[in-house]
Amino acid sequence: MRAANSESGEWVDGFLFVANRPILDFLNTRPVLAQGPTELLSDVRALERWLIASGMVHSAKAKSILRSWQHSPEAALFLKDLIAFRERLRDAVLRMEAGSAPADEFIKEVNRGLLRHPPITALHKRGGRIVREPTLELKRPSDLWPLIFDEAAGLLSEPEASRIRKCEACVVHYFDTSRKGSRRWCSMNICGNKFKVAAYQRRKRSGESP
Repeated sequence: MRAANSESGEWVDGFLFVANRPILDFLNTRPVLAQGPTELLSDVRALERWLIASGMVHSAKAKSILRSWQHSPEAALFLKDLIAFRERLRDAVLRMEAGSAPADEFIKEVNRGLLRHPPITALHKRGGRIVREPTLELKRPSDLWPLIFDEAAGLLSEPEASRIRKCEACVVHYFDTSRKGSRRWCSMNICGNKFKVAAYQRRKRSGESP
């Protein structure tokens, strides 16, 4: 998968956001780029950047706390555990995309996570509307788990699970919000146009052959 045009708004601070669900954008932090499978959450600083770029962390106080963890061994351990969870989540999503249910053990893991790290929400004004959003009380890196487990639980219980899909041309996952539910690509700027050009060239070669 090649990078999208930087003006498309699909790449923010080095991360791809095309999934329409933060938890799927999290899953997409290990894309296949020109050099092969690439870990974008390479260190705690990268995790901080992703959390801010995704909008999961947006208050000035929370951002400041995240930055203070750049060299924290506890934060490095949290990141290691988070990446391991991401890969178990990937297996669950692949099962859902194939029309199956996630493994019982993974559902139990998410339930344990919700019990241990329950999400806390509060009402906020956003653009003239009242919205309910997660509230973070960051004292240690593990306080980020409520965001992850809450998002994962929402995805696993998605009533329109058939709209959770993987791009037909790469490894990127997304939630199809198109009206007809006919989205096939992670992005037209990335894989869609590339596929159309390849299909055109195949038709052209076929037309020129005897």
